Amino acid sequence: MNLVSVENIAKSFGELALFEDLSFGINKNQKIALVARNGEGKTSILNILAGKDVPNSGAVNYRKGIRISYLEQEPSLNPNLTVEQTVLESENEILKIIAAYEAALEHPENEKAYQKAFESMDRNNAWDFETQYQQILSKLKLDNLKTKVSSLSGGQKKRLALANALLNEPDLLILDEPTNHLDLEMIEWLEDYFSRKKITLFMVTHDRYFLERVCNEILELDNGQLYSYKGNYAYYLEKKEARLELEAVELHKSKLLYKKELDWMRRQPKARTTKSKSRIDDFHSIKEKAHQRRETHEIQLEINMERMGSKVLEIHKVSKSYPGITLLDKFDYNFLRGERIGIIGKNGTGKSTFLNIVTGMEKPDSGKIVIGETIKFGYYTQNGITIKEGQKVIDVIREFGDYIPLKKGRQLSAQQLLERFLFDRKKQYDFVEKLSGGERKRLYLCTVLIQNPNFLILDEPTNDLDIITLNILESFLLDFPGCLLVVSHDRYFMDKIVDHLFIFKGDGIVEDFPGNYSDYRAYEDSAVLEQRANKGNSIQNKATKSSWRSDNKKLSFEEQKEYNKLEKSIQNLEKQKEELQNQFADTSMSGEEIDVLSIKLKDIIEKLEDKTERWFELSMLLED
Repeated sequence: MNLVSVENIAKSFGELALFEDLSFGINKNQKIALVARNGEGKTSILNILAGKDVPNSGAVNYRKGIRISYLEQEPSLNPNLTVEQTVLESENEILKIIAAYEAALEHPENEKAYQKAFESMDRNNAWDFETQYQQILSKLKLDNLKTKVSSLSGGQKKRLALANALLNEPDLLILDEPTNHLDLEMIEWLEDYFSRKKITLFMVTHDRYFLERVCNEILELDNGQLYSYKGNYAYYLEKKEARLELEAVELHKSKLLYKKELDWMRRQPKARTTKSKSRIDDFHSIKEKAHQRRETHEIQLEINMERMGSKVLEIHKVSKSYPGITLLDKFDYNFLRGERIGIIGKNGTGKSTFLNIVTGMEKPDSGKIVIGETIKFGYYTQNGITIKEGQKVIDVIREFGDYIPLKKGRQLSAQQLLERFLFDRKKQYDFVEKLSGGERKRLYLCTVLIQNPNFLILDEPTNDLDIITLNILESFLLDFPGCLLVVSHDRYFMDKIVDHLFIFKGDGIVEDFPGNYSDYRAYEDSAVLEQRANKGNSIQNKATKSSWRSDNKKLSFEEQKEYNKLEKSIQNLEKQKEELQNQFADTSMSGEEIDVLSIKLKDIIEKLEDKTERWFELSMLLED
């Protein structure tokens, strides 16, 4: 079933023509990724599909009555609403039923209202959706539903917008870089969610493992032409290579034909016959084909960076914490020459803080950093670069350097470096304010590289970069002979360029793992399977001994009511427990006061254990 037909659309901004005569269709349950270089119009295509922009020519036709959700790179949310209000304002009617049920739970004394809400949940099969709704918010770390949108970080807003888009359950879901601002655990959950769910997707993403495991079609916009590949990322790479080889053969033939026709033209045909006039017209077409050039931008550099001494970077018992959170706890490490280390971990575990401490931008609470005399850092931060008004691309990079020295006395000039990172000579003299977000990131990367560091530190370098640029960056880094320290959520990128990991676990724990990301995942998965096998028997025994009906797949009205009340009670008890534990930090308390607090805490813990056990019993009935 066709949902959207795009017919001969074109888009330009002033003299800049992004694309023209593009046509494609989106059918039900297709999962399509759009691949193109930064600045070629990917986001413009998404905006046109979502109805937020219109093409200069052509048309977009939608199946009657379809619902579309659009996750933008910078989502627009009402700052005055809470997380919960934002979600429940969704167009999905089931969410409104759940909202009414949640409100009834707040007033259990009103049996009539509760009964009505409960029956509405039953009638609309909302129980499963409520579980899904809670799971999505939990997986995206949106646990505090009462938080105002205005107090959320940029990453939290993106995750909230993603939750909204998923819960709307649209006919077509349009996503612009959905994995940005997600940690690895969230990315893998979303990947699994999309791969299992029957859903129609049209997305732009630079995450190649995500492309591989989710998408079943890839559209590539390349030099104004749209190419379709009916398969995942591996299939796309294979078929694209075949297409480029065929283009190379055709180009060679065109050049031979051009040479032959050029000889004929030089004999100055008088074009008296219809046949010779036609041949002259054909000559100009042949000439255009013969002069087509495909720039592969392969990087094979022998960088002549400043020699590193025996001492590189030593970290001695470094600790760092903020109120209520420990990021580093007596962390020790000595870097060796040529080490390539990746850093992974959940958001908020201290990855960026660690990089700032290493480079001297932040001070540790204790411990010390010893940097070798020959070490020259190149630090790519998430903040990007500050651009002066009226600056041109080439002027920005020349502020940082004119060339990278190569071996055998050669040089890579600032202009050549920009060309390798897809800024042609014309683009180099454009004003920076005309660049797309991805192009600005690419320019910032060039300003770091032109300084010829021998210790390169990259904090999320893959965000907002297109796949073509990522391949170029990977090629550059594989040639880079110095030390490399990288924070990235891009698993493909990490697998390709690092051979050692620091895993930030939280609470100041940093695990040193000898291998890349896929090695680590394989290790973690095997550990989880072993743990599940050990726990399997005890869980099964508890289920067998339970006095509850194992054959009943649904809870009764009273059981469902009890189950939902238990969730609220457990949350309140957890909060009380945390508040009491915090009171023990008060050193001015007397012995008697401590005894009273201890008795209260013990009572709360016992209640919590009882209610949690009962909640598990009811949960098992739901899962049967």
